[in-house]
Amino acid sequence: MATHFVAAAKKTFRELHGIVVSSGLMQKTVKVRVGGQVWNKRVQKFFNRPETYLVHDPNDSLRTGDAVAISPGWRMSKNKRHVVKRIIAPAHVPIDERPPVPSEEQRWEEAIAKRAAKNERRSLIKAAEEARKLDEITSRRTLRKLAKKKAKAEAAEQAVTVKQAEAEMRGDTSL
Repeated sequence: MATHFVAAAKKTFRELHGIVVSSGLMQKTVKVRVGGQVWNKRVQKFFNRPETYLVHDPNDSLRTGDAVAISPGWRMSKNKRHVVKRIIAPAHVPIDERPPVPSEEQRWEEAIAKRAAKNERRSLIKAAEEARKLDEITSRRTLRKLAKKKAKAEAAEQAVTVKQAEAEMRGDTSL
């Protein structure tokens, strides 16, 4: 199932190349500057306008100065929408001494596993809620039954006392 997602992801996601300008300040997040140019109509020339992106680094394997390939992915937080695809050129520490960057297929499998765990938790919560409601309903029913029995007993007792009072008023002592 994951291979279908990966095939679709490879077709739709574009790849950007940039330099890590900030790392180690946020957990599993780095700031990457991607070069860009903007055309100015008035002057009739291009101006450099780099963009910075907050990028998800699942294993904290990037260091400042690394050249990396990033791709848009699912939203991780308010401002984090990209994920590291691979390290193009390491800056200081060799790639072998760092934790590996997970492949796209591994990330999809992890996301599917997280979704399955979430669905399992939701189903357990729903089952517990239904059991609680059922228990509450049955306890209400038993309380109602007890209240009805008590009311019947009180009504019968009251009827007996009414009959006794009527008999006393008539002067009948047979009861």
